[in-house]
Amino acid sequence: MSADNISRRAFAGGIAALALARRAGAQGYAGLGEAADGFAKVTPGKTFNFPGDHGPHPEFRIEWWYLTANLTDSSGAACGLQWTLFRQAAQPGPQGEGWANQQIWMAHAAATRAGTHRFTELFSRGGIGQAGVTAKPFAAWIDDWEMKGLERTDDRKLAPLTLKASGADFSYALTLEADRPVVLQGDRGFSRKSERGQASYYYSQPFYRARGTLNIDDKPVDVTGQAWMDREWSSQPLDTDQTGWDWLSLHLSSGDKLMLYRLRQKDGQNYPFGNWISAAGETQMIAGGDIQMAPKATAEVAGRKLPVEWQIAIPSRAFSILCRPLNPNAWMGTGFSYWEGPISFAGTHDGVGYLELTGY
Repeated sequence: MSADNISRRAFAGGIAALALARRAGAQGYAGLGEAADGFAKVTPGKTFNFPGDHGPHPEFRIEWWYLTANLTDSSGAACGLQWTLFRQAAQPGPQGEGWANQQIWMAHAAATRAGTHRFTELFSRGGIGQAGVTAKPFAAWIDDWEMKGLERTDDRKLAPLTLKASGADFSYALTLEADRPVVLQGDRGFSRKSERGQASYYYSQPFYRARGTLNIDDKPVDVTGQAWMDREWSSQPLDTDQTGWDWLSLHLSSGDKLMLYRLRQKDGQNYPFGNWISAAGETQMIAGGDIQMAPKATAEVAGRKLPVEWQIAIPSRAFSILCRPLNPNAWMGTGFSYWEGPISFAGTHDGVGYLELTGY
């Protein structure tokens, strides 16, 4: 096949991926509440299988491999990194071969400092090898970005891994180690998103220790810290009256971890949920009625007013903290835009984490 034919096909595939991303952006996050006829359904009682579930689930409409890292450089300055690979099926049914494959891949990468936020995105059509995920040996990639297992990678821990991404004005490369298995979120991996049955399968590896290099504007620095990876897949993760979410992943200085989110509804009500993860890796669900999430300060970003400071309380655990962003301007101005950035918190507990705000 000639190089000209390859480039034309690559161009056509890129146009298709961009069209899907623009359609998703136009719909907003409420588009995730569209009916998913023909796709697989999320139901309680799934038995997770590793390494198999580290890989893709094309019978479901959407899934992601999502990593955030809270780091410090050699001078002690805080920074954060994001690496995300999304898969979305344009239509259900048997997987097409080559350019007929219905999977669209999209990836986001970002690097955040107190005064700097850099981000970029990539797109690929499925079926041509440009992007994808394999469960064993584990590898997730798009172009030259990758999250990759090593020969000694433990399937239960999904570690160690190497991670890399680059944009026009930043790049990073990390090694990720973990000494505990991945943890199932929600009810043994079944994560309910509404009272009407919307849900996802969801597990995390919140115990990564990260080490590597961050390069912004050709100024490389060594970085170390903690990282958290979320794995989630579904066919209809939101209900039709839900517009977006406010989500936090928190690394407590005690070694415990906490995942919290609230899904916002058009009537002004919220659907909150959480999981407390002990330093030993044991999880306990937190009922929505025991979660208090209150915005305390907003920032004007990208023409939007965003709640970037939060007061969080869980009365049953005598837990009360105030979360503040490292950089209030951590807007991901991608085709599917949102706010995502590192935070720190203090109060009854202290530590660092990440905040994600969608649908604003």
